[in-house]
Amino acid sequence: MNKKVLFLIILVLILIQFFRPTKNISRQEQPQALKKRYIIPANVEVTLQKACYDCHSNNTRYPWYAEIQPIAWFLADHVKEGKEELNFDEFLTYPTRKQDHKLEEIVETQEEGTMPLSSYTFIHKEANLNPRQKNEIITWVNTLRQQIQSNKNN
Repeated sequence: MNKKVLFLIILVLILIQFFRPTKNISRQEQPQALKKRYIIPANVEVTLQKACYDCHSNNTRYPWYAEIQPIAWFLADHVKEGKEELNFDEFLTYPTRKQDHKLEEIVETQEEGTMPLSSYTFIHKEANLNPRQKNEIITWVNTLRQQIQSNKNN
């Protein structure tokens, strides 16, 4: 009985390897990306690349274990949810009001320490943000919000 169950489990694990989710990788120019219109300071850009873009852009850097099912399914769903919440590469498609709200949420998540998610930083230690990095993001976002409001009023 145990050998049959083990064989069945192994067979299922092998079979599911053939059902792979589409990867979040775009080789194309991102004309609606936030950085196409607004300046992102180099230090903030580096932090966003390490801590945000894997789930909140159209280009995810996949670790080796993303090739294994069902882990890849979990990652694909996680990235999909992240992009639905905020996509830096689609930012300019958002109405001004939504842009401001998303930026406000970035400040809130940094002040509360809820982003990046602990499930992400557990594996990606470089994504753990120190107080200086969080403050740099908050300062940049607050400046950007003022700039967007100023452009809206002109």
